[in-house]
Amino acid sequence: MDNFAFIIHPIEVSDVSRKFKLMKHLPEGAVEKIMKNIPPVKVSHITGVKSPYNEIEGWFVGCPLTTRQMMNLPEDFVLKKIIQAGKLAEKLGARIVGLGAFTSVVGDAGVTIAQNLNIAVTTGNSYTVATALEGAKKAAQIMGHDIKNSEVVIVGATGSIGKVCAQMLAKECKYMTLVGRQIKKLEDIAEKILREMGLSVRITSDIHSALKRADVIITVTSSVDSVIDADDLKPGAVVCDVARPRDVSKEVAEKRNDVLIIEGGVVEVPGDVDFHFNFGFPPKTSYACMAETMMLALEGRYENFTLGRELTVKQVEEISAIAKKHGFKLAGFRSFERAVTQSEIEAVKKNARAKLSVSMAKDSEYKAKPYAVTT
Repeated sequence: MDNFAFIIHPIEVSDVSRKFKLMKHLPEGAVEKIMKNIPPVKVSHITGVKSPYNEIEGWFVGCPLTTRQMMNLPEDFVLKKIIQAGKLAEKLGARIVGLGAFTSVVGDAGVTIAQNLNIAVTTGNSYTVATALEGAKKAAQIMGHDIKNSEVVIVGATGSIGKVCAQMLAKECKYMTLVGRQIKKLEDIAEKILREMGLSVRITSDIHSALKRADVIITVTSSVDSVIDADDLKPGAVVCDVARPRDVSKEVAEKRNDVLIIEGGVVEVPGDVDFHFNFGFPPKTSYACMAETMMLALEGRYENFTLGRELTVKQVEEISAIAKKHGFKLAGFRSFERAVTQSEIEAVKKNARAKLSVSMAKDSEYKAKPYAVTT
């Protein structure tokens, strides 16, 4: 049977405590110290992934490092740990392994890991971008924005993912602003979009002013810190944060309950899939990066598909076509590592309407106020 493995890791220490109850009595530092010294483990056997063309099995392999550890420990140490997880996938018999969450971010985005394994590797970023774009467009529709006439802003447009997003969205919208630090690079991308898609886009390095009029935002910078402030956003705006580390902090999300912040889409997996592990998603759904690994196994494409920090429109379109063939599809949104419920979306819409109403009333009051007459 064709197969795959997927490397996962705890996002926070609390994820470890939920799995191993004894850990919740220990300080976070002690838990991370223990994790640093234990080897990768097989988490579960995945069954039931089935399309009209093939059926596969797989395994979750746990890399015992939190996000904070992956960002702060020496890169060589973290890469060695991820490679150990990949070696475990090899021993299980997997023929392709996907890099989940921050295991796809560390170092050179999978290139060194692939060089040290005897099986194919993919970060899943191609399908992550595909579902992020699909999710952003769907979220815009839900929030009442017609993407064709919306003000679309791409933050981090000079990076490989930002550039691909801009090129693909330029086929569908009329008003686009590219934000980046290097004006010359922005000019080159704008010229390419004008030449190939016929759309004239604005460019700027002033992120805050660009965001204030944006209806739909795709943000994908390489900044270590968040780059979007709570005061930057319009009521009812949709923000799709593809960046890792995030461009939008949890604090911004907590302050702005009238803005829909998503990371991309929750993907429905074909077949009667059972992950035998609860990673916080509804049953039979997965992250897009997991889905990319599964669909490559369904295709028997045991090759390095998405690696490194360069991404092309062709890769995104190819993986989208493979997804469609095997029946993978968008099933909802995710935000801050969990699925977004319909009731949460309705609450955001209600809050946005209320804020816009207050804003319009203030504008009306201001316009109605007569000028003072002096004599």
